[in-house]
Amino acid sequence: MGAATAALAAPAALAETPRELLTTAAFQTADKKKALSLIAQAIAASDRILATRPGDREATLQRGVAIGYRAKLTRSRTDARTSLEVFKRLAAQNPRDAEAQMVIAGWHLDAIDQLGGLVARTMIGAKADAGEAALNRAVALGNDRAFYPGLAAMMRIRKDPGDVAQARRLAEAAAAAPAPTPLDAQMKRAALAILPALRANDGKTAARQSRKLMPFGKIAD
Repeated sequence: MGAATAALAAPAALAETPRELLTTAAFQTADKKKALSLIAQAIAASDRILATRPGDREATLQRGVAIGYRAKLTRSRTDARTSLEVFKRLAAQNPRDAEAQMVIAGWHLDAIDQLGGLVARTMIGAKADAGEAALNRAVALGNDRAFYPGLAAMMRIRKDPGDVAQARRLAEAAAAAPAPTPLDAQMKRAALAILPALRANDGKTAARQSRKLMPFGKIAD
């Protein structure tokens, strides 16, 4: 129910922005209680920004991501629905916002992966076709950076371990793409990590690796 949109950051002690706090929670934390504490800090930090700059796009996005992450860890339907509404508003404000499209894709596809298609659709309205459409838009809009094809490769092989050809194409694109931000560098490393399995036509191994490389992959459910 979360979305993989936070950039890599400094250790928790140095993290200051909501994005940094969420990165630490999602990629560097193996303890659920600690992750939830960092998520709460990110929500509070976002609220402080929005109190002085209402409508700030970054703070709004990260607040939505934080609520979605909390939904993923606590399985809160209320949080899940709230986060999706945030993402949809951002996408409506700017249809060419690749990051907004990616978090929508992650919302649908992460929920389906976590809960199963029928349960995810019944409980919170997650739909595979909506996730796929948003994922395609995100990759098309953000094709000059490694983040989008890198994350898309992992989402696709996780969803369907038999879809090796498409996942490999995306991972190869990520491996060759520019990495102007820490998040791009993170996804580029992830793409390079799953490429050997994809090149060996081993979708099951690539899917298993992808789950560990995506947000909260270090936390045992």
